[in-house]
Amino acid sequence: MVVLVSEVQLYLPDAHSLKQKRQVLNSIKERLHNRFHLAVAEVDHADLWQRSTLGMAAVSNSGRQADEMLAKAVNFIESDGRVQIIDYTIEER
Repeated sequence: MVVLVSEVQLYLPDAHSLKQKRQVLNSIKERLHNRFHLAVAEVDHADLWQRSTLGMAAVSNSGRQADEMLAKAVNFIESDGRVQIIDYTIEER
């Protein structure tokens, strides 16, 4: 079994309240879970309007497959015009 985790730091330029931020993040988290079968949660910056850090986890029997899942998920987030990726990491646990 292979477990890969990713931490993605996000900037939400159009969020002017925590409510707006949550709407965007909930949409992204749900789509990531449904499309890529990842566990996704906000893990930092919960009290800031325009910043967030998402944690994602992929479990697979193949390291290559788990790595591809997370890479596609990062590309998916990058293509969402509501957020900008500041930085991200992917590591094995």
